[in-house]
Amino acid sequence: MVTYVSPSTGLTVRAVLFDVFGTVVDWRSGITAAVRSFASGHGLELDPSAFADSWRGRYQPAMRQVRSGGRPYVSLDVLHRENLEDVLRELGLDPGAFDPAELDRLARAWHFLPPWPDSVAGIAAIKREYIVGPLSNGNTSLLLDMAKAAGLPWDLILGSDASRAYKPDPEAYLRPIALLGLEPGEVMLAAAHPADLAAARHVGLATAFIARPLEHGPGASSGAAAGTADWDLAAGSITEIADRL
Repeated sequence: MVTYVSPSTGLTVRAVLFDVFGTVVDWRSGITAAVRSFASGHGLELDPSAFADSWRGRYQPAMRQVRSGGRPYVSLDVLHRENLEDVLRELGLDPGAFDPAELDRLARAWHFLPPWPDSVAGIAAIKREYIVGPLSNGNTSLLLDMAKAAGLPWDLILGSDASRAYKPDPEAYLRPIALLGLEPGEVMLAAAHPADLAAARHVGLATAFIARPLEHGPGASSGAAAGTADWDLAAGSITEIADRL
């Protein structure tokens, strides 16, 4: 029986929605492995982890163009594919020298990222009492492929193509919640990124922080542990959040 009342909203939480990249799945190891395979197949001497970091580093600037109105909404698949070509150019490689289908396959590596060890069990535990699903900048087809490959037991999948907005745009949070027929305060966002949680809290959601110190690789400073007292819940894994709920 659902009994958790959010201290910040004063409402009983009925749904727990999750940021995905970095919170539920380990994007860095997945993309590093895909780039390593691609580089090996083409005899390229490059650092796969640095390539992954550079690719991910273009994520926010690309979405910012959409949020600012600088370009119409396009899916994250489109942005990932464009950003892949930019990384190749930065390394002095001509994207036109590769078969476009091969680059398409490499870009689709974002559809098939490994979950963190606690993700599947933790989401399944929360699902027993709450609605669970992604609240991600990923498009629906990307999130569906990821769920099938990783065994993520979502109740539903609403990608950014449902809201046609990217976080932290308020519509990216509020549109999926409206489609669920819930009030913002009845929904908790679980995420590893304080900026995401702050934007969710600003529009009325409950919040749960999940520490992912290895998101950017061993020894990297994520800075994400600061301000954990700002959130309704804070833990080191999704299974811990499930226990707290």
